[in-house]
Amino acid sequence: MKTAGVILAGGVGLRVGAGRPKQLIEVGGRPLLAYPVETFATSRLLDRVVLIMAPGHVAAAEEIAAPYGGRVEVVEGGETRTASTLRAMEAMGGEPDDARVLFHDAARAFVEHDVLDRCLAGLRTHESVAVALPVTDTVVSVSGELVRDMPPRPSLARFQTPQGFRLGTLRAAYELALKDPEFVATDDCGVVHRYLPQVPIRVVAGDERLLKVTHPLDLVLAEHLAATRTGSA
Repeated sequence: MKTAGVILAGGVGLRVGAGRPKQLIEVGGRPLLAYPVETFATSRLLDRVVLIMAPGHVAAAEEIAAPYGGRVEVVEGGETRTASTLRAMEAMGGEPDDARVLFHDAARAFVEHDVLDRCLAGLRTHESVAVALPVTDTVVSVSGELVRDMPPRPSLARFQTPQGFRLGTLRAAYELALKDPEFVATDDCGVVHRYLPQVPIRVVAGDERLLKVTHPLDLVLAEHLAATRTGSA
């Protein structure tokens, strides 16, 4: 069964305030993007790696991918996350529907092989897999500055990436989604859940180190993670 990994680095990360795509900010002496590229490119379980890069920055991504001898295919992304996902699916147009595919946000730089392995193991028995961690804070539903609901914490989880799919399942979900004029997506499991509700989404354990770099303070934490990282290989 073919397996592929997709790194989504198509955004520009304006909230970080660095004046350039956040995936190119140096952390621990390397561009942030270099960390997930290393993990995916050195995974023994992936047959193919596709890197979707922000428009206008493909050359920088190709430089980061160069040490891996052509193992990483760099494709220019779209203006939105959905557009970048579709670009990745176009790049994999020749892959069969039963191929296993992992989609990972480059902003979660410190992904390790064990997380990829858990996702791919889940795809042996399920068509869709999410990486998640238990919720430790109390989460409430708020409306009009009033608490409306307080779901029990054991029933809640925090999604991370990668998210895994049988490629045919994701293709079918997006085919339906693109016909919906109200379609908006923040992650691909959400697309499957909304448009293919009959497809169970398997949840596997995430990793607290999968910090999503979004705000300036996150860069401070990322420096610490880079300094204490033992490597993904």
